[in-house]
Amino acid sequence: MLMSKKIKHFYSPLTVALISGIFMGLTVAPFGAWFLAWFAFAPLWILVLNPVHKAKFYYLRLSGTWGIGYYGVTLSWITGLHPLTWMGVHWLSSVAIALFAWVFVTLWGTLLAISWATCFVWINNKLKSFPTPLLRVLIGTSLWCLLEKIWTLGPLWWSSLSYTQSPHNLVILHLGQLSGTSAITASIVAINGLLAEAWIQKAKNGGKYYSKYLFIPITLFLIIHLIGFNLYNQPLSQPQEDALKIGIIQGNIPNRIKFDYYGLRRAIEGYTTGYLKLVEQSVDAVLTPEGALPYFSRQILDSSLVAAIKDKGVVAWIGGFAEHPNRNAYANSLFTVTANGQIYSRFEKSKLVPLGEYVPFEEMLGKLIRRLSPVTARQVPGSANQIFDTPFGRVIAGICYESAFPEQFRRQAFLGGEFIITASNNDPYSKAMQTQHHALDLMRAIETDRWAARATNTGLSAFVDPHGKTLWISGHNTYETHAETIYRRSSQTMYVRWGDWLTPLLIILSVIGCTINIKIFYKNDS
Repeated sequence: MLMSKKIKHFYSPLTVALISGIFMGLTVAPFGAWFLAWFAFAPLWILVLNPVHKAKFYYLRLSGTWGIGYYGVTLSWITGLHPLTWMGVHWLSSVAIALFAWVFVTLWGTLLAISWATCFVWINNKLKSFPTPLLRVLIGTSLWCLLEKIWTLGPLWWSSLSYTQSPHNLVILHLGQLSGTSAITASIVAINGLLAEAWIQKAKNGGKYYSKYLFIPITLFLIIHLIGFNLYNQPLSQPQEDALKIGIIQGNIPNRIKFDYYGLRRAIEGYTTGYLKLVEQSVDAVLTPEGALPYFSRQILDSSLVAAIKDKGVVAWIGGFAEHPNRNAYANSLFTVTANGQIYSRFEKSKLVPLGEYVPFEEMLGKLIRRLSPVTARQVPGSANQIFDTPFGRVIAGICYESAFPEQFRRQAFLGGEFIITASNNDPYSKAMQTQHHALDLMRAIETDRWAARATNTGLSAFVDPHGKTLWISGHNTYETHAETIYRRSSQTMYVRWGDWLTPLLIILSVIGCTINIKIFYKNDS
């Protein structure tokens, strides 16, 4: 009897929801079990629709548990903030800051899952006649895509269901060329929903019609992969006149020494030496990471690196800080420095890292979180509508956290950006986080159909082609230089031209489906 109770407790709905969320979390680095995403969401779908769980809003606990499992696993790398003792933070305070950051962003993501379950159950209960399984799948898919869209407009975003497929399932990632991440997210949610509805029908009808409902998700899975495969196999034109040989320097300057005398000297020497080495390889330009030289622009222009640029005449993109004296502020920036030793253009980071570069809801949380900014002035975001012109034409630029926001890259591609450069500083985080970051940049390359060069401080720097193939990737916590030929492109994918058109379409179809459902009810009732 005791053993029976233990088994029953193990298979409780909350346990199933937690395991389901954890399985979804295992799809990304460091585990990379991307295939789990195609069925790990189905248990939550089944649980929240179970009539037994309507009492006392049990679906809120179920979806919250699932969200904690998923977002808690995918964002566990945030605990890498600890130790902060090098900043003078007490060891226990350092642990508290890291745990608070992890819990905060996990709960923010979990709120998305709770919102989805709440809306999904409410709509399902409001429909006048029992909704067909296909209508429920349409509604559930539309809601999740809409909520992800809303979350990307906020300050905290990272773990879209779409990135569970990156960097492994390049075929399905090509759906991003059609409607961005929503096309991939919709595919994952729809397949899971169809599997869940097949299970529900099996339980409802004693196995009758089960094979019919199971046939639909299998067929859809094959169709979307065939579409992706066709896009994946489109040939890449590589005319020599559009070729650019780009060099990357991964400086490997840990944050704990970045702002002391030794770290600053090591940065200047490392980037100057790396620049000269790449120039010998006949590169057209050199890309450095975010904050490569942690100085203001006027100080960067007096550095040995800029002296080398004036001597050799090869353009460099240098990560540093742009002053805003009138606001007692600065912006994390990427500067284009040309052969005359002057700044040709600059791109300012517009998406700042929450809890790191600024404190969300600072009035409430400012006393709980110690600012991590290295400069006493306040860091401010750049304009959301920047363009980045260089001697090689217009470039799509992103600095670190911006990689999680596809609209940033889509807009720049629409305005004529011909290739992507990103500069990041992922120290002190683990290789798992760096792999996830690489996966996001890889998706941006596919969506915009552009070659991409990404320079990071401690890893993983890389070159990626428009099909998402990684041509070269650096190590973790290593100093490296590498040169690769990329190509400027002016093509515009359906996503670049029209943005995320799929989410509004799904919502419209859902509204039409619900309207028809209600009309059928009243017609039959009369």
